[in-house]
Amino acid sequence: MADIRLNRVNQGPTKIKNVPIAVTPEGFWCCPSPVVFQKSFKAQHPLNKPKPSSPPSKTSSAQKKSVSVSERKTVPTPSRLGVSDSQQCSDPERDPASTSVVATERTPGPKIETLPKKLAVEFGEPGTCNVKVILLGKQGFCVKLSVHRDVLTEKSSFFADKLSEQSGLSSFQIDDCEDVEIYVETVGLMYCNEMKQRLMKQNVSRVLRILKVAESLGFSSCIQSCLEHLEAVPWVGDEEEEKVVSTVLQLQGEGIRVNPVLKRVSSDISNTSNDTLSQIFELVLKSNEERSRREMRSIVLKLLREKNSLCSSTGSPDICDEMIYRSCRSCLDSLLSLFKQATEPDSGDIPNGSREHVVKHIALEADNLSWLLEILVDKQAADEFALMWANQQELATLHGKLPVVSRYHISCISGRLYVGIGKGELLPSKNTRQLLLQTWLQPLINDYNWLQHGCRSFDRKLVEEGIGRTILTLPLEDQRSILLSWVGSFLKSGDGCPNLQRAFEVWWRRTFIRPYVESQGNGTSDN
Repeated sequence: MADIRLNRVNQGPTKIKNVPIAVTPEGFWCCPSPVVFQKSFKAQHPLNKPKPSSPPSKTSSAQKKSVSVSERKTVPTPSRLGVSDSQQCSDPERDPASTSVVATERTPGPKIETLPKKLAVEFGEPGTCNVKVILLGKQGFCVKLSVHRDVLTEKSSFFADKLSEQSGLSSFQIDDCEDVEIYVETVGLMYCNEMKQRLMKQNVSRVLRILKVAESLGFSSCIQSCLEHLEAVPWVGDEEEEKVVSTVLQLQGEGIRVNPVLKRVSSDISNTSNDTLSQIFELVLKSNEERSRREMRSIVLKLLREKNSLCSSTGSPDICDEMIYRSCRSCLDSLLSLFKQATEPDSGDIPNGSREHVVKHIALEADNLSWLLEILVDKQAADEFALMWANQQELATLHGKLPVVSRYHISCISGRLYVGIGKGELLPSKNTRQLLLQTWLQPLINDYNWLQHGCRSFDRKLVEEGIGRTILTLPLEDQRSILLSWVGSFLKSGDGCPNLQRAFEVWWRRTFIRPYVESQGNGTSDN
């Protein structure tokens, strides 16, 4: 264990601060603590404010002198990160006796002396090293590294090129070093035979910093170790994942294998996303476990909404619509088959267990269709579904032959379509809107009383507003026939029928008041 050298690099308020550094048998350090630099720098200027000057006194000057002497004699506590095992961080061929460096004041070199740095730190044992690397950091640090030429040339192509240019070069300087702390640690890793164990102590953010410096130094073994670490370690959160991917994608050196890391977020197999999405839909649609199915549907719907938002912002085409509509057609075919099975003349001979299974399966398929419709509405691609549903006249006929408790789930789908049209979430053609009302409005009216009291998810006001607005999108003559039919149902059933009073009033004004107002306006203009 040895102290570091702290040099006064300029005349002024620079203070000497001892920082514990573990030194290997050949006199080199073993990767200082991550907080060494931050603590040292903050200690110099805790608030970055100049202290007011005061006239010196004999007492204060004597105290300062006493403190300065005690600081130079203080022996620092060994760092836990320090490793002195020669098998891990040293080369057995260079193993002189372990020595310690005493913190002393030396005359700074000419280049360093003119720089207004606030803290100078020296690592290594000059007696056993033959090259000095000087780092000038942007945060006020001047760091001197006493290192071995053969280690640098063996591990780093950058240092090998620099040292080969001048064979007798004993020191060189790197200006404006962006990350002095990590630069020091990365050079220290050149002395470690087992970098995997060393990197295991670091978090992902720090490993990315080491990777960046290692690339700039051409430190290939460190780059590979960092990539292997990033490939194996979990990434916490989307922000960290994006940081890893962006950093890895920027690596440009030859022979750098980034695919193992990137395979975590991308696949080489074409169309894998569509196939996977189709498989997920199939699993959800066929599930009979109500709670798990409900939770999974909610998750998939949320993730698809995020995907839809991205696709709409980038203008990229969506490729899963056809897959969703295949699922819709499959559910409709199954639903029609179940209705036929439940309404056959000999269905009374079906055992109660089988009948309950059919009813449960009808509810399941209707629920699946409602979920698929919600996905299509979010994707602004539900117009075809409206046409598909409007053409289910056979299903609508069979609907009236089943007890309301077995069929009301179907009316929920019709109600959702009316709400979507009323909100402008889907814009089917006039013929589709007209056919939708002709096919499914009366079945919904027949189930309306049950929907209000037996379906917790049913929103009466929302559905009534949706039906009314859908009717009002049709030509005036179609509005008349539908609303007159509604009046007859409303007068019979009362609260058991949708209240379309607002739509009726709008139609009334369009039919009886608007022509009068227009005629009055025309008469005035003629005069």
